[in-house]
Amino acid sequence: MGFFAELFLFSIFAGVAGALLGIGGGIILLPFLTLVAGVDMHYAAGASIVSVVATSSGASVAYLRDKFVNLRLGLILNISTVAGAVCGTFIAGMVSVRVLYAVLGIVLLWSAILMLRARDPAPAPPPGDSESDQSFSDPWRLHNSYFDTDLKREVHYHVQRFKPAFALLYVIGVISGMLGIGSGAFKVLVMDKLMQLPIKVSTTTSNFMVGLNAAASAGIFFSRGDVHPSIAAPVALGILVGAPLGTKLLRVIPNLLLRRIFFFVLLIGGWQMLARAWNGVAR
Repeated sequence: MGFFAELFLFSIFAGVAGALLGIGGGIILLPFLTLVAGVDMHYAAGASIVSVVATSSGASVAYLRDKFVNLRLGLILNISTVAGAVCGTFIAGMVSVRVLYAVLGIVLLWSAILMLRARDPAPAPPPGDSESDQSFSDPWRLHNSYFDTDLKREVHYHVQRFKPAFALLYVIGVISGMLGIGSGAFKVLVMDKLMQLPIKVSTTTSNFMVGLNAAASAGIFFSRGDVHPSIAAPVALGILVGAPLGTKLLRVIPNLLLRRIFFFVLLIGGWQMLARAWNGVAR
């Protein structure tokens, strides 16, 4: 099998997983490019950023149409993460990289345990319920709903603890900017655990957010010449095939199964963070 075909086929898988889990696909594609395909790290990073933009673009249209993405929430939270990432790039080197990787690795592994044990919160009452309106004020109009094909009903949900989540995502953005890593998994965790959103809303809104972040930084990779056409082209094509498949899968997949899949992603991510901390690898 040729190099082009290998990248294309694996990128289809990365597109499905990225669209389904809200992580953009880069965390899956980057290890394959560097460890299996033997691609130079700079070109692998360039292809990875292309994959994130392609995954988000290919999936967000369908997710927005089906009301999985909480658009208003994603745009507001993105202000926090982008501002944090910008600050992180300026203060990079002031804190031990190995310590940060170790902390993030432990957080991801602990979150994996919580994710395996967690269940989706009870659905909120429909709009118009007086008790609900009194208990959950919504000045930002963030509460929303979506139709769950697996449950065969409309799922209403309330966005909780918005201000702490906004602050925490700023901190996560700072750390991501310092380390040069994506933060899709952390976005999902904040929305799922702190804001108590349904897992499908958390992953799809995260997918929308990471796409915006990646698009903002893609120009830097292009200007540096890190986006090699022979690598980025099959990756982009594979992602554009896989991402729509991921959106179709998310419509019918049970919430519990989606949590279990995300559990393994957190395990892999946590192991990678701890391995970098142990080996002293910054990127």
